[in-house]
Amino acid sequence: MATESTDPVDVIAAALSRLRGRRGPRTPWGEGSDDGAPWGRGGPHGHGGGPRVHGMPHHGPPPWVAGARFGGPARLRLLDALAAASAPLSVGEIAEAVGVDQPRASRLVQQSVEMGLVRREADPDDARRTRIVLTDDGSKIVRGFRGDRRETIAGALTSFTEDECAELARLLAKLAEAWPRS
Repeated sequence: MATESTDPVDVIAAALSRLRGRRGPRTPWGEGSDDGAPWGRGGPHGHGGGPRVHGMPHHGPPPWVAGARFGGPARLRLLDALAAASAPLSVGEIAEAVGVDQPRASRLVQQSVEMGLVRREADPDDARRTRIVLTDDGSKIVRGFRGDRRETIAGALTSFTEDECAELARLLAKLAEAWPRS
């Protein structure tokens, strides 16, 4: 069983990850409303959405993912949830951790299996079920994006005092714990 870090940067990263996985209602088109607009970040005509790097649209896999199309934030949350878990997870547990319904989690798992990022193992308590675990390739990707995320958070905290960092970490962790799961 892994022990939780008390480093404020790690606590903040974990809290933000938990909050990111708990999404609100979706539009009929499957888009979230990240900025409060009914049409989401892409505007009413679907233009201008997507991730941005240095103010410019960014397409393609992150720099720590070699090869073809990687997927989106839900796949990162899936890999992060598996890395944070002390034991293999069921598809239902992944759905809750990632913030998607069970059919979507099942599709994410299947796609991740096909990509070689996770594998299914028989559940020792119930032979009818499987548990999902990270492969070495999946673990490598998690280390990459966790390092990037940690570096970004540490950079954002440079103007904070030690006490402010600790207080922000405490409050974000408390918020993430209290945030509704559905």
